[in-house]
Amino acid sequence: MKFTKSIATGLFVASLFAVAGCASTPTKEGTGEYVDDSVLTTKVKASIFNEPTLKSTEINVETFKGVVQLSGFVANPESVAKAGDIARGVKGVKSVKNDIRIK
Repeated sequence: MKFTKSIATGLFVASLFAVAGCASTPTKEGTGEYVDDSVLTTKVKASIFNEPTLKSTEINVETFKGVVQLSGFVANPESVAKAGDIARGVKGVKSVKNDIRIK
């Protein structure tokens, strides 16, 4: 009986450590946040790809905790603004850091 209790206690403690290992910090995403950010990145990339005036190969998209960062080089200022507007329009995006530069 005592052996069973110690195994149960050990499993409980191990599960607590496992859950704590998946928790997020200000500089590290949790597992669920990573998946959510991957989905957001894909949605933003698809939206930019579907915009005929933008060259999606020239725009990089990264997401961290719902904040989308756009980078790359485009031909004109209108493309910079358009990419930012498209990213802001994707459901789930908290904010956009538009670091796209003009060639």
